[in-house]
Amino acid sequence: MAEVLVLAELDPTGDGVRKTTLEALTAARALGEPAAVVTGAPGSAAKVREKLAEYGAASVYVAESPELDDYLVAPKAELLARLVAETSPAAVVIPSSAEGKEVAARLALKTGSGFLTDVTEIAADGTATQVAFAGATVVHAKVTTGTPIYTLRGNSVTAELAPAAGEEKPVEVVVSEEARKTRVLDRVVEQKSSRPELTEASIVVSGGRGVASAENFSIIEGLADSLGAAVGASRAAVDSGFYPHTFQVGQTGKTVSPQLYIAVGISGAIQHRAGMQTSKTIVAVNKDPEAPIFELADFGVVGDLNTVVPEATKKIIARKG
Repeated sequence: MAEVLVLAELDPTGDGVRKTTLEALTAARALGEPAAVVTGAPGSAAKVREKLAEYGAASVYVAESPELDDYLVAPKAELLARLVAETSPAAVVIPSSAEGKEVAARLALKTGSGFLTDVTEIAADGTATQVAFAGATVVHAKVTTGTPIYTLRGNSVTAELAPAAGEEKPVEVVVSEEARKTRVLDRVVEQKSSRPELTEASIVVSGGRGVASAENFSIIEGLADSLGAAVGASRAAVDSGFYPHTFQVGQTGKTVSPQLYIAVGISGAIQHRAGMQTSKTIVAVNKDPEAPIFELADFGVVGDLNTVVPEATKKIIARKG
C-alpha cells in the first residue's frame, strides 16, 4: 500500500500535536498508509510520535533542526518536496491552517502537482469535497497532475484511533539559501485560555450584533463554559467592539466546522454563514423569526437572548450537576 504523507502540526507550546493533525491522519487512510512528517527543533518528535502512531501513522519521518524553526515556511516546503521525490507517496495531506495552506501551495509549485485546499472529505479514489462560493456550492474535485496535495479543513473529519507502528525514520535537513531569505526573529505564544481553540473546538457558541455590548458577551461566555465550548463572534459583533477580531467566524474571519454550533443574536448574513455552515448541528437563538440564520439552523429558538441563553446555561449546569 502506498504511503500518504501527512504534515504534523504541533502545538505552539511544543508539548503535543494539534487535533487537526489527527484528523488529517484519519482522512489519509482513505488513500493509503499514513506516514506523519514531523518538522521542528530537536526533540519535537519524541513528544508526539506515540500519539501519531495511535492515530494511524505507520511511519514517522523525523526532520529536526533549529533551521526549521528559524525561518518561515520555505524550509518545510523544501523538505516535503524532497520526501515526495524520494518516497513517491499516493498523496500529501496537510491541516488547513494559514501555515499549512502556504506550505501546500509551495509544495504544489515545487512538485508540479495539483492542489486542493479546504477540503472537507477525501474519497478512496482521490475525489475531494469542497464548499465554494461562500457555501452556495458543494464541489467534488480530483487532482489529475502530479502527486495530489490536499489541505483538510479542521473538524471536517472525526479523528479515529487506528494503532500503527509509528516507525521513526530520520530525515536529513538541508535548507537552501533561497529558503533562508526570511528569518523569524521572535515568537510570542498567545496566553492559552481554558477554552478550546476556536478552529479545533467540537462545540462553538458565537454571539452577534444582537448581544448589544461587550459586557453582555459574558452571557455567551457563560453558555460556552457550561458546554466546554469555544467562543466565536460575527463580523458585526467584532466591528462593534464587542469581542476581539481573533474570534471572528465568517468569510473574512475563521472557518469552523464543529459538531455543534450555537449562533446567538446573529442574523445569518452570507459572510457569517460561509464560516460555519458545514457545522454538523446548528442551533440559532434570535428574536426575529425572519432572520436568515433560521434557514440554515437545525434547531431554532425565537426569543430574547437575554432570557433564553442564561436559562439554557442554568439548565445545562444543573444537568451536569
